[in-house]
Amino acid sequence: MTNSEQARPKTDPERRGAGEGREDGESRATMNPLIAQIALGIVIGATVGALALYGMNHLSGNVSPRETAPAHQLAAPSDPAAPAAADGACAASAGRARALETFAKGELAALKLTVPPRPLPDLSFLDAAGRPVTLADLKGRVLLVNLWATWCVPCRKEMPELDHLEAALGGPDFQVVAINLDTRDPEKPRAFLRDTGVTHLAAFTDPKGQSFQALRSVGRGFGLPTTLLVDRDGCELGFLAGPAAWGGADAQALVKAALGADRAGRD
Repeated sequence: MTNSEQARPKTDPERRGAGEGREDGESRATMNPLIAQIALGIVIGATVGALALYGMNHLSGNVSPRETAPAHQLAAPSDPAAPAAADGACAASAGRARALETFAKGELAALKLTVPPRPLPDLSFLDAAGRPVTLADLKGRVLLVNLWATWCVPCRKEMPELDHLEAALGGPDFQVVAINLDTRDPEKPRAFLRDTGVTHLAAFTDPKGQSFQALRSVGRGFGLPTTLLVDRDGCELGFLAGPAAWGGADAQALVKAALGADRAGRD
């Protein structure tokens, strides 16, 4: 006899008939597996929901509990087409964004183009020497801005891809701006980049999470990694929520097209 059979309650033959006791026992035996299945379904659903927020966690201290967005806002960001009207600052960028429509495919199928383009907040972060830098300081070249953290598993896998892209196309006209959001140990992201052979990316950091908060205020900072394609005027041409193969052929074709559209806009 198994332990489960020993623990099963017995019916009282003086109070119930043998048939009634059997029926009650069978009913309980049928109900217990059903309850277990329902409980398992709830646990699985909750787990899948948590994993859907790719690398979101709680920004490992970058955001205070009062500032954390509700779950429905994190899981359902604003429509990339929502900023409907490009202001004067980005009016010249509209053609650049449209020129990229055929490149949101393959490994970059999740890329959402921002048509019409819109200006981004002037993100603030630090360079490798701890000096303050803003997005405006980097104007004049096409940028691929990426927010990442060492505790975000998809981010960690993505960094060598971004490093490969910077090695292939980085220069006076293009730069990958990878901003680390770790808060507690400034040596940790540096050690991670060294250990993974990332040597071409500039070591930008944002231990206060200001860049994340600024992007979240315009519907872009809702999870990690977050990547934005920005033209030389500081206008958002597109964004991608989640990881991508940025070192692959599709990403290089996208950046080259953005550079071509940028040069055409200067003529």
